[in-house]
Amino acid sequence: MFIDEAKIKVKAGDGGNGCMAFRREKFVPRGGPSGGDGGHGGDVIMESSERHNTLVHFRFNPEHKSGRGEHGMGSNCTGQDGDDLILKVPVGTALYDQETGELVHDFQHPDERIVIAKGGRGGRGNQHFATSTHQAPREHEMGRPGEERVYRLELKLLADVGLVGYPNAGKSTLISRISAAKPKIADYPFTTLEPNLGVVTIGEAPHEESFVVADIPGLIEGAHLGAGLGVQFLRHIERTRILVHLVDVSDGSGRPDPVEDFKVIMGELKSFGHGLAEKEMIVVASKSDVANPDKLKKLQSMAKRRKLPFYTISAVTGQGVDALRYAIGERVRTSRQAESAAVSPVRL
Repeated sequence: MFIDEAKIKVKAGDGGNGCMAFRREKFVPRGGPSGGDGGHGGDVIMESSERHNTLVHFRFNPEHKSGRGEHGMGSNCTGQDGDDLILKVPVGTALYDQETGELVHDFQHPDERIVIAKGGRGGRGNQHFATSTHQAPREHEMGRPGEERVYRLELKLLADVGLVGYPNAGKSTLISRISAAKPKIADYPFTTLEPNLGVVTIGEAPHEESFVVADIPGLIEGAHLGAGLGVQFLRHIERTRILVHLVDVSDGSGRPDPVEDFKVIMGELKSFGHGLAEKEMIVVASKSDVANPDKLKKLQSMAKRRKLPFYTISAVTGQGVDALRYAIGERVRTSRQAESAAVSPVRL
């Protein structure tokens, strides 16, 4: 089950209470205060992990609590600290404060760790309140309560390339041809009900390179208003470097104008926002083995006017698939190099 949203409530451990006690030793008639401090409450920690790829473990277990600190004891004994609780999330998870909507942290790398609820401080025992004029203090502190927060988790897949297009445009078939992914493929719309990821390898060892492709469930007109599957999965291509826009140029789609299909999907991307419509894009005419020549020519002319790279493929027969795969790989490599150059420190 693919779950990409969850709401959780976390409660850090309360601090233990400080102790009020006095020493009772042989030959020491006035032993003095000996109350120990309470232990600190455990923190709730969130950590990104490559072993997780969905938020399903939060959907059915929304409340999480760390251990509380033990109370202080006599003989100046401090109570034991509460155990921390570590919550694992997939890489690509964004953590939002449910109350304010503020982004708390975006987990983009493995093993990132932050404290999302701080444990309460343990109370002080009466040993800390003794002075030269107040030698038998009965004051002691109660433990502080741990933080209690409600968060919203939103998973955005980390992929280099996103496949978009109308339902049944051939996205699932393409990702099954260029990677080891095995999505559901059938001759009816909306066969893909959740995003699929595939790793594509190009070149030969030891110089081979790879990139990740995300197959997003098909969009239709009005998706930004909730039509079809809506735009609930578009967040998964927010982080992509390149979009590959598949357009069905066969007569089996039931839609007469491939250019209009292209414009509708672009309108949905623009309505969703987050810069999707401005991403680098490759236009792909799919199902070329049964293509309508007029549709193919019209789509190619539109891509030329917009100065967009254009490829013709048939994922069923394999025609043009390798050329597209290497073209995508080249653009991903160029994007990665530009990104590395932008973040590299300047050496004087």
